[in-house]
Amino acid sequence: MNQTDNNRENPFTLGPLQMGPACCDPQPVIQVENLSLQYDGKTALDNVTLDIYRGCITALIGPSGCGKTSFLSAINRLTDLIPECKVQGCIRVDGRNIYEPTHNVQALRRQIGMVFQKPTPFPLSIRRNITLPLREHGITQRTQVETITEQVLSDVGLWDEVCDRLDTAALSLSGGQQQRLCIARALALNPQILLMDEPCSALDPIASGVVEDLICRLRGRYTIVIVTHNLAQARRIANYAAFFWVKERAGQLVEFGRCQHIFESPTHELTAAYVNGARG
Repeated sequence: MNQTDNNRENPFTLGPLQMGPACCDPQPVIQVENLSLQYDGKTALDNVTLDIYRGCITALIGPSGCGKTSFLSAINRLTDLIPECKVQGCIRVDGRNIYEPTHNVQALRRQIGMVFQKPTPFPLSIRRNITLPLREHGITQRTQVETITEQVLSDVGLWDEVCDRLDTAALSLSGGQQQRLCIARALALNPQILLMDEPCSALDPIASGVVEDLICRLRGRYTIVIVTHNLAQARRIANYAAFFWVKERAGQLVEFGRCQHIFESPTHELTAAYVNGARG
């Protein structure tokens, strides 16, 4: 091995965060600065900094255990519900630090909806899956509730499939329909941001395709942050991608940028190895 080889950076060693080329005038809606997160003293995320851009789809990619779901949970403070979870750093949404003691967490979770990996409809009727969260947030006027119910079910392509059986059990729906119902339930509160934790991974390929098409239709109306292990899916749907990796048992952000850049000309060699299937 020559001297040049000796000095070459190990491609599988995390160096400084690599940033892809900026797009034209991006407008950040979420600004994450030096975010670290520990569970019972064990670090899950270490010093993550990045912006999430308004109206865009940002895909979080990387192997299991690198902190992607923890990152999502910190954005709408679901971390508050986890015993012995400690969050450090700053997350600003529209310029305001959401971890300020006076921040209204209920209002935050209305502003930032969440869709989980496994469909989680309430064991209630299709209709009540939409109306219950509305009523919990003070929306009780019947005409308004009915209008919102029809609108969000139409938005996710469910209205024509269920309009004549709204009072049947949500659990009687197929897996793909249940996941679209969960997305409709999140949209009912008119969020600004939608967080999605592997929303297609529990679905068959046809249902996954339907949900993926839905996510693309929501682009622009909502800012979407999606965790996915399906790299082809990330490449198809995302405007931006953030690649996470594990170093010393802690999740770290390796590279962030335009999706095309991440997949076609990544800056960090570890990113290139992952997106080309050589690592992970």
